[in-house]
Amino acid sequence: MNQLNSLILEGNLVRDAVLTEPAPGFKKCVFTMGVNRFYKNRNNEPVNESSFFDVEAYNQVAEWCGKKATKGRGVRVVGRLKQDTWKDEAGKSASRIYVIAEHIEYKPAKKSEEAESQAKPQAAGQTEAPAESQTENQPEAQKEAEPVPVEAEAVF
Repeated sequence: MNQLNSLILEGNLVRDAVLTEPAPGFKKCVFTMGVNRFYKNRNNEPVNESSFFDVEAYNQVAEWCGKKATKGRGVRVVGRLKQDTWKDEAGKSASRIYVIAEHIEYKPAKKSEEAESQAKPQAAGQTEAPAESQTENQPEAQKEAEPVPVEAEAVF
């Protein structure tokens, strides 16, 4: 019987991810994410418990991570735990537990409305009216929604 080592974490990156290539053709991306848990204690007082997890991603997941994983961005990581053990200089055993990401979903990056409206006409080479006037007759939900490719980002 196989034993289970699987987890899902949802939180925010506490610093930008670091993409490296330790060996030719092998990519590794490392980041730390913070996860909050809210609950009420015995006295019915609200408590915010924060945990921080080191995450590593490899190859294609690492490449995408290097492009998308920036400080403050929301992520959902599906992966497994890994433990490294070694002997330190004094001969004592030491260990480290971290997450190996097998799949990462990114919350959409937040852009200021001004930067977004300026970027769209310039990116498309348009010199016409701003995008706001082109969407006057659309419902509010459609005006604010930004199309996101399924492969690029997932909304959760």
